[in-house]
Amino acid sequence: MRLLKRKPNFWSGAAFLVLLGGLWLAQNALEGRAQAQDRASVQGPRFEVDPLWPKPLPNHWLLGSTIGVSVDDQDHVWIIHRSSATLANNEKGLEVKPPTGECCAGAPPVLEFDQAGNLLRHWGGPGQGYEWPDSNHGITIDYKGNVWIGGNGGPDQHVLKFTKEGKFLLQVGKKAARTGPPARGRGRGAAPSAEPDAIVAGAGTPTYPANSNDPNNFGRVAKIFVDPKTNEVYLGDGYLNKRVAVLDADTGKMKRYWGAYGNKPDDTDPGPYNPDAPADQQFRSPVHCAQLSDDRLLYVCDRVNDRIQVFTPEGKFVKEAFIAKRTLNAGSAWDLAFSRDPQQRFLYLTDGVNEKVHVLQRDSLQEIMNFGDGGRQPGQFYGVHSITTDSKGNIYTTETYEGKRVQRFVYKGLGPVTKQAQGVVWPSR
Repeated sequence: MRLLKRKPNFWSGAAFLVLLGGLWLAQNALEGRAQAQDRASVQGPRFEVDPLWPKPLPNHWLLGSTIGVSVDDQDHVWIIHRSSATLANNEKGLEVKPPTGECCAGAPPVLEFDQAGNLLRHWGGPGQGYEWPDSNHGITIDYKGNVWIGGNGGPDQHVLKFTKEGKFLLQVGKKAARTGPPARGRGRGAAPSAEPDAIVAGAGTPTYPANSNDPNNFGRVAKIFVDPKTNEVYLGDGYLNKRVAVLDADTGKMKRYWGAYGNKPDDTDPGPYNPDAPADQQFRSPVHCAQLSDDRLLYVCDRVNDRIQVFTPEGKFVKEAFIAKRTLNAGSAWDLAFSRDPQQRFLYLTDGVNEKVHVLQRDSLQEIMNFGDGGRQPGQFYGVHSITTDSKGNIYTTETYEGKRVQRFVYKGLGPVTKQAQGVVWPSR
């Protein structure tokens, strides 16, 4: 009789568990649906790669590692690359004497394209009155139409300013101003290993010590921004130094500088990056960009620390965000640009390790989506390096290492973000 009494209790308990399981599954389905609806309610920019831009270069010219891009007030696209210094011997048969074949040669370092992808102007390299960088890095066309160039080669402790025609205007800092004892073996006298395609000092060559508190010279400047409201130049300084430096754009005189969190810069080697350690109180090399938004906030790429730090123009720390924080090697925060709506609602961040462009909401620095993938086809990346936007909202990227190209991604308006990882944004037709 006792056994018979227990059976109903057993079955009622089993039914209760089944009911609980059904409720749990239903709740999960509702939550999943709600999350999908929330994701779809987020509006993000849409892009498609333009596989036919730019047009082929003339004269059998090739691009080397392409490490800077800027758009001027005519929506002309300017790039800078490392030309023959980063081409293989079999890529420059026209440069040897006698030529070994009909192809090819490195294009001049500075190239200007129109919106149709036509090459308009080309110049660059050593000349009278200035010291061309050992390894040029970054290009900016300022609000007056001047062209600014940095460099991350071993002795590059200066920046240059030219007209659009290539006429030299100003050099700030001096090449090899700080020189140390000769390197032993494969030293660290040139750009750090975080940029594998940069020049590395061999045995017996000079070393170039950092000094992030030097008021006159720099330490391998990565990128330059010129503020049209104050005529001040912001430097991501850089591959050797660990600071943001601000200059007068006419005279080059240093006005102020700072390190991470607005601290006084310290060049002490922090050791390898550890994503689980407390946040570094100083920038790591390279400080890869410093870009000012229209609402007067300065966004700085602390590349190897996988973070963006935000400051006032005077150097007061505002906030930070980590992007793909577990990225090692060369880091995730390479370069950034803003969307062209009046609020600059979105921030675009290149990531040359994970081979994508992160799209963040600028106010919160939260990633809403990303696009791109590793590869050599249009819309893919190999060392995606620099980024800018034109007045229509189109994105332009360059690729270093063996990527050696510039790509255009056409803005297609806003739409619901249905998935975070967009992959290759191939044209819909």
